[in-house]
Amino acid sequence: MEAAATAETRARRPARSAKPDVAIGSIVARVFNFSSGPAILPEEVLRQAQAELLDWGGRGYSVVESSHRFEPFVALVEEMEVLVRELLAVPSNYQILFMQGGGHQQFAMVPLNLLRARTQADYVVGGHWSNRAAQEASRFCSVRVAADTLKNGATRAPVQSELSLDPQSAYVYYCPNETIHGIEYDYVPATGDVPLVADASSQFLSRTIDVSRFGIVFACAQKNFGPSGLTVAVIRDDLIGHCSPRWPSMLDYKSYSETRSLYNTPATFAVYIAHRVLRWLKDQGGVPAIETRNIEKATLVYDAIDRSDGFYVNRVARAQRSRMNVPFSLRDDRLTAPFLAEAEQGGLAQLKGHRTVGGVRASMYNAMPVEGARRLAAFMQEFQRRHG
Repeated sequence: MEAAATAETRARRPARSAKPDVAIGSIVARVFNFSSGPAILPEEVLRQAQAELLDWGGRGYSVVESSHRFEPFVALVEEMEVLVRELLAVPSNYQILFMQGGGHQQFAMVPLNLLRARTQADYVVGGHWSNRAAQEASRFCSVRVAADTLKNGATRAPVQSELSLDPQSAYVYYCPNETIHGIEYDYVPATGDVPLVADASSQFLSRTIDVSRFGIVFACAQKNFGPSGLTVAVIRDDLIGHCSPRWPSMLDYKSYSETRSLYNTPATFAVYIAHRVLRWLKDQGGVPAIETRNIEKATLVYDAIDRSDGFYVNRVARAQRSRMNVPFSLRDDRLTAPFLAEAEQGGLAQLKGHRTVGGVRASMYNAMPVEGARRLAAFMQEFQRRHG
């Protein structure tokens, strides 16, 4: 009866195509991926991960099949800490912690760990993400909006002279690169003795910074140094250990500090990829070399905008244009859809602007090669020639 049932089941199945649409093992040509995140990764890293997916270091299994307590994996996490410390010249009185939860978890962790006995914090709102962080913090404390340029259209960041800071605040929070609006601060806010917190997710490791000016710098990996599922926080020693016992231990920086980032099972594959990307960054010449490359990429695309006689429009103040995220619109919005379609056909992928602002957005994180920016600029010029 079992054999008969099996035969009957086979008879009901649709016939298989003799020629499948995509052959197993076939390779589709890589494109230039301008996604805002999760974003492009270095091809060398992806190829290494592909090779090690079945055999990690001659062990006969992959890193995603390994215990996070396994000594080689622990060593990998420890080397990540060393690499971040080296790449950003992190002072010895700062800890480097890896955790999950993304930026949204940090929006809560920052006030829960830094408020202590204080009841207020200053937030500098320059775009969507600093505003979201302020909204989350308002659940735990009184949020003072030290400045707000989002309400006026987010075409620039607040300047130092506009910041209304209170020395009684527990900390000052800002987002140095606003991914959606393409705004990048051209200065680091001076906050006196009040700790400065930076959501550097879309800027991390893309340019040199003086870490000693910050209390906390945190970043999600999926922009500049890995896939989603991993977040890094660079935290000054004296800011760790002040989370109230009323809050979950998963939201206490001390939990990760005491366990060298292995308080709970991490996203092991995300850690593995980030480790490889950090090595790749070092091999490229470190952050100064990557910053030079990032400037070159941004210049190529902004020049295409500025020389278009208004065919393409970027409304951000020039001194605060983001190197990482270049949003722009077309003078005739009816051309936006064909622009995106033709770009996709030409191997320039994921250029659609954020749903809240529309238009086009080219995100050019560390792994985007200069050739990608050059190809985009050339396409923009050709599209304008045909439709201008």
